[in-house]
Amino acid sequence: MKIWSLAVLLTANTMLASIAYAEEAQTMPLINEIPAEEKAFVDIINKFDKTKIVELLGEPAKADDVRIKGSDKVVASIWYYHNINTDANGAYYPTTELDFIDDKVVMVVFMNHDGSESAERDPAYELPQTEQNQVKPDL
Repeated sequence: MKIWSLAVLLTANTMLASIAYAEEAQTMPLINEIPAEEKAFVDIINKFDKTKIVELLGEPAKADDVRIKGSDKVVASIWYYHNINTDANGAYYPTTELDFIDDKVVMVVFMNHDGSESAERDPAYELPQTEQNQVKPDL
């Protein structure tokens, strides 16, 4: 009898928790836009994956993939948008850089130039030499 009572109590408790969670999820606002103000933008942008960012901001003006030198493996991506963010006074930054690892934003850079200087960089990254990735001669 005790086991049956415990099972009924746990089932009822689980059902109540599920109902409360469903009600809370319905009251949580859906984010349908990304704020332009720099601090609000930084606070929220890492909650989105690349697909959602493109849906909300459009395609980036420029995108670079960072690869390991001598490999096709993409280890990061850098996206550039123009005139999407404002400073505290409401003036637009000419360029916003979003740095991704995998599918998430890990860094945001607001630039007072158009970002063309970055085109001169080689987007391939050379791994530092360590014992683990050094080629050892056959003996």
